[in-house]
Amino acid sequence: MAKNDILARLNNQRILLLGFGREGKSTLRFINENIRNADVTIADANENLDTEELKGGKYRWIVGENYLDTINDYDVVIQSPGISLKNHLHRIQRKKITSQTDLFLQAYGCQCIGITGTKGKSTTASLVYHVLQSLHAPVLFAGNIGIPLFDIIPQIGEKEKIVIELSSHQLEFIRKAPAISVLLNLFEEHLDHYNSFYDYQSAKLNIAICQNGNDSFIYNTSDDLINQLLKTTTIASQRYGFSYAYDKAAVCYVKDNYFVLKRNSKEEKLFAVDDTFPLKGNHNLQNVSAAILAVLLAYPVSDYQQLKDAVMSFRPLPHRLEYVATIDDVIFYNDSISTIPQATIAALQALKNVNTLILGGMDRGIDYSPLKEIIMESEVKNFIFTGKAGERMMQLCQQPENKNFYLLDDYKKIVDLAKKITAKHCICLLSPAASSYDAFKNFEERGEVYKSFINENAKK
Repeated sequence: MAKNDILARLNNQRILLLGFGREGKSTLRFINENIRNADVTIADANENLDTEELKGGKYRWIVGENYLDTINDYDVVIQSPGISLKNHLHRIQRKKITSQTDLFLQAYGCQCIGITGTKGKSTTASLVYHVLQSLHAPVLFAGNIGIPLFDIIPQIGEKEKIVIELSSHQLEFIRKAPAISVLLNLFEEHLDHYNSFYDYQSAKLNIAICQNGNDSFIYNTSDDLINQLLKTTTIASQRYGFSYAYDKAAVCYVKDNYFVLKRNSKEEKLFAVDDTFPLKGNHNLQNVSAAILAVLLAYPVSDYQQLKDAVMSFRPLPHRLEYVATIDDVIFYNDSISTIPQATIAALQALKNVNTLILGGMDRGIDYSPLKEIIMESEVKNFIFTGKAGERMMQLCQQPENKNFYLLDDYKKIVDLAKKITAKHCICLLSPAASSYDAFKNFEERGEVYKSFINENAKK
């Protein structure tokens, strides 16, 4: 019946598909397969949109800079995550706006575990999925990781848990949230998509606001911004806090090098954190604590050895504190996922032995002052800056006498220089604290290019 709930919203409606990327095409496939003679228009800013599959007179399409001009002429507007409506909300009734995520959660939200946060959501969502799989729970994985939600509908049974990585863009217009929701952290990000930082926060917090009294909300008790928002926001669901260290408001945290679960004011040791633990840094201890809570709420287990085995067998995702290679005793790490200062700071705290740090990329106007102390006072010796964001970071700091500053926009030259200047047995870390869109399709491509030049250098 759940699929029919989606169809009931779309049948006999004039539908505008905003964006014709991966998710837009997924939505159109779903409509094609389930709604005969659907009235659909596709709108996209890309004038070179591949419309071959749209030809034949069945659908209309609008491309180019004026693609949003007719937005108010439709009954339902299905927004793709990459499209910002910040300058058009005054022209359209919000009740008309939906998305694949919104429609999916209204139909299947009671089976969903949703994970969001400025940083760490891919790792945490992947870990939750991995642990549930290891425990032999029926589980599916989709969302912001690159699998459109509609694509997994044929696989969903009554007992399936559905782990979803959710971006702020996906959460902006939802009406129902996952039954188990996780909010990892909040930092300045995606300011180009919203009218204000508060609008970004509000989009993220929808993952809790749109829950009901039977749902569970897992949140970071050591995030000051989340705590402030919760003081002024009505949330009907049951709250469960997590942290990387003991916190009286948390029910899962690390204490004396053990993950601890607090039940009825009593602490239960789950398993130890030792040198073999696969995820480095306090930020990852938080991610694991959140994942443990999500797993235990979704699929309770009493054998903590099984839980430990599942967590310990997880492997970090690419571009997230990823070891690449050691060349002439210089150790290269790839943390291309770090697009904000706080993520870069966490990476430095996790690795500790960084001698060269590569920073910069596209400048989206976020506050780089948290980096100033790192640049001026850390033990990092060499800083290679790139892009407009790198230029602004350099301007923020006057070069100390004991630091070396470089400005380059060619990643081959960046890697060649890093190999020359990084001290033996120390780390060169790519952790840009900036978006990749000035020179790359996404952070993954930036990381792959960086790794390719490292591997090319290793062959010399």
